[in-house]
Amino acid sequence: MKKKLIILFTIMSFSSLDAKDNLIFFINSALEKNPKINAERKNLNSVKQNINISKSEFLPSITITGSQTSTETTKIIDQAGAINNDSNRNTETKKVSVEQKIFQGFKGYNNLKKSELEYKKANLEYKKVEQETILKSVSSYYDLILKYKIRNFNLANIDLFERQVESDKARLQKGEITLSDLAQSESSLAGASAKFIKSETELVASIAEFERINRIQAPKDLNESFQITIVTPKNLKEALNKSSLNNPSLAIAKINLAISEKELEVKKANLSPSAALNYSITENNDLSSTIDENEEETVKATVTWPLVKGGKNLFDIKKFRFKKEQNKLLLEDKKNEVKTQTSTAWSFFQSSSSILNSTAAQLKAAEIANEGITLEYDSGNTRTTLELIQSRALLLDARITNAIAEKDFIVSKLELLKQVGGLNLGAINTP
Repeated sequence: MKKKLIILFTIMSFSSLDAKDNLIFFINSALEKNPKINAERKNLNSVKQNINISKSEFLPSITITGSQTSTETTKIIDQAGAINNDSNRNTETKKVSVEQKIFQGFKGYNNLKKSELEYKKANLEYKKVEQETILKSVSSYYDLILKYKIRNFNLANIDLFERQVESDKARLQKGEITLSDLAQSESSLAGASAKFIKSETELVASIAEFERINRIQAPKDLNESFQITIVTPKNLKEALNKSSLNNPSLAIAKINLAISEKELEVKKANLSPSAALNYSITENNDLSSTIDENEEETVKATVTWPLVKGGKNLFDIKKFRFKKEQNKLLLEDKKNEVKTQTSTAWSFFQSSSSILNSTAAQLKAAEIANEGITLEYDSGNTRTTLELIQSRALLLDARITNAIAEKDFIVSKLELLKQVGGLNLGAINTP
């Protein structure tokens, strides 16, 4: 009963959400349940452990060992040829060893810095996937609105043509129009029905995509407006400056270069001397026939300097020098790529704004023209059936084109914000 009440309360709460809360609710669902971003969270937690692993190199290691040996000696013959009794001896050894690395040619230090850089990289990769998830979530939401609008436009178009067919049948009987006029109306009705079926199919596909991305059931009969407030850069120069500082892909390329530098330092440390201090205490029981037990304490300082390992260390250094140079070149390429992508996103944003204004003017003109032609046709004026059908077709196309332009304008804002590294929940506001 308690579970049923919770489910009922959840449904009631969801149904009372306004457009803003719906959008944020769906984005949060995607961020919480989408497998790709959850995989990045697991990777982030995994990489974080490398920092603790690197720190452990600076701490002493403690080893406890123990052994027990059973020895049976038979056929004991001394130098005089006399046979002695057989003997059995159980030897038990316990040892505690503590080792502290003193110097490793800065290998441990560079490994720690490398692990910290890898964690920063994992954070940036998580941010990158988070931005992509938000973009896909918002895009799927407004695409769903678009597909509902197109379906409704086509449904309204069918209703208009059905009424026109009925009206034309009556006018044919009065002799006001010809049989070919009626045939044109019936043909247009059939075409409108076909477009409606297509829009229904596209809506089903959009619902499936919405649920795949957001991991939640899509809302039914979504009839929201394309209104969203996103603060974007004021000009291309500002967009390029922000992307050079905050673009996750570019930041990852910079960190890859820093990681390769630390890796090179680690390989260089393999040619340096290392020092370690070891303390051990050993307890032996039944050590020999003359010693029953003893205890030993040992302190040992070890200095190691690898000189030649068949050239392996030198080749390792050369290998990671090449890797460092590779990451330098990749960073330069990524800078150019991000600059191009940001410029493209800015151009798409600007053109989408212009297209939206043009389609809005087109829609207004189409509405005025259709209203006038419909009144003239209904009044029995000189307007033909073909002219009315063409007017309605133009109006339908104008509505759909304007709705697509509204959706594309929103997506262009999101794409631009993603390029400059500013796409997050705080950047999205709807009235």
